[in-house]
Amino acid sequence: MAEIPRWFAVLSEDDHAFIRNFLLSSGSLKTMASLYQVSYPTIRARLDKVREKIQLTDQEHDDDFVLLVKRLAIEEKYDIDTAKVLIDEYRKGQES
Repeated sequence: MAEIPRWFAVLSEDDHAFIRNFLLSSGSLKTMASLYQVSYPTIRARLDKVREKIQLTDQEHDDDFVLLVKRLAIEEKYDIDTAKVLIDEYRKGQES
């Protein structure tokens, strides 16, 4: 059996379901908006967040902790400035 790609492994179960529904709707954001009973811009924003999470894993020089901090910032668990401080402090600790 093939190994699960890193980009897929970092996504939440909700993201997996979103991607599945996106594929089953042939990529139609209009269909997705109807399925989730939200507006088109809301679905577009959700898709953009999933895309950003996937792009983060392409930054192979980042370890799992840094990817987690970035993902949580994308999910708006805290702001970007806080994420930068956390990552900077973590990297300083790694250099010691």
